[in-house]
Amino acid sequence: MANANRDYYEVLGVTRDASAEEIQRAYRNLARRWHPDLSKDPAAEERFKEVNEAYEALSDPDGRARYDRFGPAWRQAREEPTGGAGSPFGPGGGRRVYVNTGGGTGFGGAPFGDFEGFGGAGGGGFEDFLGGLFGGGAAGRGGFGPVPGADRQAEITLGVEDAYVGGRRRITLDTSAGPRSLEVTIPPGVTDGQCIRLAGQGGTGSGGGPSGDLYLIVRLAPHPRYRVDGRDITVDLPVAPWEAALGASVPVDTPGGTARVDLPPGSSSGRKLRLRGRGMPDRRGQPGDLYAEVKIVVPAEPTPTERDLFQRLAKESGFDPRHRSGRG
Repeated sequence: MANANRDYYEVLGVTRDASAEEIQRAYRNLARRWHPDLSKDPAAEERFKEVNEAYEALSDPDGRARYDRFGPAWRQAREEPTGGAGSPFGPGGGRRVYVNTGGGTGFGGAPFGDFEGFGGAGGGGFEDFLGGLFGGGAAGRGGFGPVPGADRQAEITLGVEDAYVGGRRRITLDTSAGPRSLEVTIPPGVTDGQCIRLAGQGGTGSGGGPSGDLYLIVRLAPHPRYRVDGRDITVDLPVAPWEAALGASVPVDTPGGTARVDLPPGSSSGRKLRLRGRGMPDRRGQPGDLYAEVKIVVPAEPTPTERDLFQRLAKESGFDPRHRSGRG
């Protein structure tokens, strides 16, 4: 038997005021983690027994009440409600609750001894619960029954354009058994950090249990033009000095194709023009926006005519970009 003196709430990782649902959820997670058919840890079977003992005590209201009152001696506690008028078991006498004092909770021995009333009157007992948890009938003495495979996680890296349009993609994952190739449907507009669930592509179940699921975590690769923030996309909008000064209708690249934006006169570098709904699509809601950020670009090697025009402008203009008012 596992260490009976260890606090059962600590074993399950819950607080002493945890609800029945919290206790059951903690048990399910730990049972899968330490199930001897799944874990390679040498201490897995002992930990599994310890988790089962804790759940046996805390899942049943009567057992939990006795454990809270008597601690490690809860197994020796016996309650025989009389069933009087004020009895919670109703008139005529209530059921007698016995706790296991002999066989222990170990697998391979008497499974839970003569423990009665687990899960309430008419309940199938602890073994029936295990059967439901692990996807099949109750385990026999010395066995563990069908166990579902563990869920797995992996990361996939997508370009912004691929994430924008989605579609079928073949990916290769590195696994402990070697490379694994899968066909994956990428939802249009998938964002960085989003999970794609592939049912039944996780760990293989044992004893006839179903396979787990595979969760692909999307990572967007850095892009030379697009900067993605959630569903919003920002792209640089190169413009000529005269376009920025006079205004123009200029083309802008987006992951969904080329669009046009009206550049207002007097636009300086850093100004952002919003294209509503041209960001990452969303099948269930509002698509993101695209922001075209103005970037004034001058010729690296101006022609003689261009140089002459710039020199004339410099002589004629009183504009000073370093002065607060813009005029010297």
